[in-house]
Amino acid sequence: MPKNKFQDVVFTIIMATIMVYGMVVYNVALNTGGVTGQTFLLALHELPIMVPIAFVLEFFVVGKIARALAFSVMDPRKDRPQFITYAISICICCIMCPTMSLVATILFKDTHTFGTWIQTWGMNFPMALLYQMFYCGPLVRLIFRTIFREKNTEAAVTNEAEAA
Repeated sequence: MPKNKFQDVVFTIIMATIMVYGMVVYNVALNTGGVTGQTFLLALHELPIMVPIAFVLEFFVVGKIARALAFSVMDPRKDRPQFITYAISICICCIMCPTMSLVATILFKDTHTFGTWIQTWGMNFPMALLYQMFYCGPLVRLIFRTIFREKNTEAAVTNEAEAA
């Protein structure tokens, strides 16, 4: 979707912010035993720490690896673009979830053991994948398309409206 570096930065900032917030809400709910109005407020406290970490990891490291992995099984000449998008999203989740779970284990868990990290990763992965594929990913792509409407598309719509 992003067509240049600026758009890529904007897309990654939006994705990191929405994805991290959703996952932090989920983890706060797990830690407190449920979801209340307070859960959403408590999650805001971790955002200034976790969003920059997620952005740097995804933008500079994970995005490149995920695209390479996705294109090792997808062919842009044969496969539909939405399936390529899904493949990249899945690969990003498969790399970001264990990485961000490790960061969260080190920064926010009482015990910093291998087992704690594996448990955190195991609890987060199904949620991260489902949240990315069904909610966060589509929402971020909608927001991004709204911000960066293509001028040709707008001109075509305007010309069609005038012709009718």
